[in-house]
Amino acid sequence: MRVPMTLSLSKDTVLVEKEQDVVFLKNRVKEVAVKIKMGLVNQTRLLTAASELVRNMMRYANGGKCHIEVVSSGRVNGVRLTFIDRGPGIPDIAAAMRDGFSTGKSLGLGLPGTKRLVNEFDIKSKVGEGTTVTILKWANG
Repeated sequence: MRVPMTLSLSKDTVLVEKEQDVVFLKNRVKEVAVKIKMGLVNQTRLLTAASELVRNMMRYANGGKCHIEVVSSGRVNGVRLTFIDRGPGIPDIAAAMRDGFSTGKSLGLGLPGTKRLVNEFDIKSKVGEGTTVTILKWANG
């Protein structure tokens, strides 16, 4: 089976260093989702996933940046978000991706829950260097 190529149609970067930046990022993600005619349910899933990832970035790495891209595969458009921080990194990604795992005082649903909300999810992390999480949500998928 041939995997269709995904093309980036536009890219924007938002620095997230303080609480106001979180609000700006979420508003920007919503604008982009609306622009590509993403349905309300998928917008909600995307925004919930983005909220969780930006919250983690603020809590564990004191901020970072997020690339917001409109991507296309054939006739289908989507939103790809890449969260990049220079925090402590995640020593055990497999453990972090299990429901119930938490290094803080949370329910531990963040990363695995985020993965369930989106069409594509990728995480890379190096201890002492930071973490990059990329998610993609198709407009009607």
